[in-house]
Amino acid sequence: MEIVPGFVITEADFRERFSHSPGPGGQGVNTADSRVELMFDVKRSGAIPDHLRPIILSALKNRLVDGVLTVAVHDQRSQLANRRLARVRLVETLQAACIQPHRRRATQRTRASQRRRLDAKKRRGELKKNRQRPTW
Repeated sequence: MEIVPGFVITEADFRERFSHSPGPGGQGVNTADSRVELMFDVKRSGAIPDHLRPIILSALKNRLVDGVLTVAVHDQRSQLANRRLARVRLVETLQAACIQPHRRRATQRTRASQRRRLDAKKRRGELKKNRQRPTW
């Protein structure tokens, strides 16, 4: 599976684990291991190019446990459908992590916006001052 050009994952790069699903399936949900957990080791995988690894690690830092990304799927009744869906979600997650966020460039406030802000502060101060009891 190609994530981005130069970053390809093979079947050997990730592990699968199956368990009982809390999702749809009726009586068969208790007997069939239809829930799929797909695990990909981001920290130690040789498939990730060196220039992308820090970007992916920082983008997925809240989803990683010991450098391993886990995608769990139990949406479908069949294990095969959940396996396909887990692969799609893993690829989408990694593709989104490879995109570097566009950083906002800080700009200065305009002179007019500074003037508006100060005028609003003066008006508010006058309003509060007029609420006070007059001093004779």
